[in-house]
Amino acid sequence: MLKSAFYGTALATLMALPAFADPALEAFDVAEDHTRFIFAAQPVFDDGLPAFGNAFVTQGYIYPAGTLDGGVEGVNPDGSPVWPDKVIGTWTCDGYFVGDGMHTTTGPVVITRQIFQFEDGDLLISQGPELVDEGVPVLRAITGGTGDYAGIEEPLRQVMLGMSEGMGVRLQFTIDDEVRKAGVYTGPVFEDRG
Repeated sequence: MLKSAFYGTALATLMALPAFADPALEAFDVAEDHTRFIFAAQPVFDDGLPAFGNAFVTQGYIYPAGTLDGGVEGVNPDGSPVWPDKVIGTWTCDGYFVGDGMHTTTGPVVITRQIFQFEDGDLLISQGPELVDEGVPVLRAITGGTGDYAGIEEPLRQVMLGMSEGMGVRLQFTIDDEVRKAGVYTGPVFEDRG
């Protein structure tokens, strides 16, 4: 009986506590740290740039949405964040060059997995193509998440804002609720073999 009363009191106390977790961000920016971009020794072009099939890994800083608007740089020449007080997480990206590798001038340039690790501990994971074209949105699948990002079914919209002077990408991301609102089914399709 005493145990039941204790557990009941503990449960009521926990339920009365306010929630301290921030909700999932619907949009955010990423500035790649050009000093953290590493690619494989082969295949490369004669000029040393990555060719089709070259594997790479890179990292950068996650900023609040709009921080990088207007061509603003988010990374200093030494690789540190321009605004350390605004950094809300770490972005890690790995993948493979496609198209004409680093010589691609339009369309998909890489196929990647991106991991967004937010300072509150939540993770968002996305896979899909990335375009070399500035200002052109591309949809990526959200393949996983933890915390506030667990169970999100909408795609992730990515827009290339441009390249930094150090050749790091500047990206803007939006969890694309418009696809769901339009009634477009984004889940798996099963063939009826009836």
